[in-house]
Amino acid sequence: MTYFQFQDPWLFTLLLLIPLVLFYSSSKRQARLQFSSIADLLSLRSRSTAVITAVPLLLRCLAILLLVTALARPQEGRKSTEILSAGVDIILAIDTSGSMRAMDFERHGEPIDRLTAVKGVVSRFIDGREFDRMGMVVFGAEAFTQCPLTLDHSILHGFLDKLSIGIAGDATAIGSAIGISVKRMKDLTSKSKVIVLLTDGRNNAGDITPAQAAEVSKIYGIKIYTIGMGTTGNAPFAVDTPFGPRSMMTRAYLDETTLRQIAEITGGQFFKATDADSLKQIYATIDELETSEVRWIDHSEFNELYPYFLIPAMVLLLLESLLVNLVLVRIP
Repeated sequence: MTYFQFQDPWLFTLLLLIPLVLFYSSSKRQARLQFSSIADLLSLRSRSTAVITAVPLLLRCLAILLLVTALARPQEGRKSTEILSAGVDIILAIDTSGSMRAMDFERHGEPIDRLTAVKGVVSRFIDGREFDRMGMVVFGAEAFTQCPLTLDHSILHGFLDKLSIGIAGDATAIGSAIGISVKRMKDLTSKSKVIVLLTDGRNNAGDITPAQAAEVSKIYGIKIYTIGMGTTGNAPFAVDTPFGPRSMMTRAYLDETTLRQIAEITGGQFFKATDADSLKQIYATIDELETSEVRWIDHSEFNELYPYFLIPAMVLLLLESLLVNLVLVRIP
């Protein structure tokens, strides 16, 4: 990161010298010759003459400004951070199956679908884990890596924004989602490896059961926090009809038993989110449970910029001296 600073900004108080210079110069302009009448001389004075005679004073004031700026030591700094110990490696496994269309969550009093609610909460969770490597796995009928583990959270935010319902199919392959997540993390040497799995359904696709995938996760020391979201019973779905969008109530099937089993096998916890506030609280709780003890060193390098101000100041003072003594000569 590059930035600009003054090492001694308090020296800008010396700019108060400029009014003193102006006052001294004006008080010094006194008549040097006795003359019976100056009417003829005044007729020779023009506006351009007054401007030209003010040039030396202007040059002196600019020189003082540049000299004070040089004394304040302007610097161009470059700062870099060396991370000595990594934080927690986290995979966000997010359900994008068709059931995530349910409109049983609200934002600012307006109904929103479950995936939209998840995006907002997960985005804040990502922002709060600055030094953690994070990745994303999405799942429906299939599971795939949406974003590999990275410290560049802006990339992760970009992939999160692009999530849409049904991109991995309409069914729910929870076991496959865990399997892909474990595959991404099993060879890592980090002290803490975590999967945060969110779903609103039950496992009805894939070649591996959630329990089998959880056992594999346990072998590699990967903890799984499971989040089941959605209201109990029927949930409203927005459907398109010949008469426009309509709301239709559909039965929700959340397999809490399997989600609890996954968390228990891997040493994690199960959470239930029935509204946006509880979903926020769940991610906040996980954030507190998985603390990151990160150590880092800041490296700073500075490039002194005062010559860029000092040299022009010297040139201006020299130019003023030449004008006063060679061009705009005063009669003593």
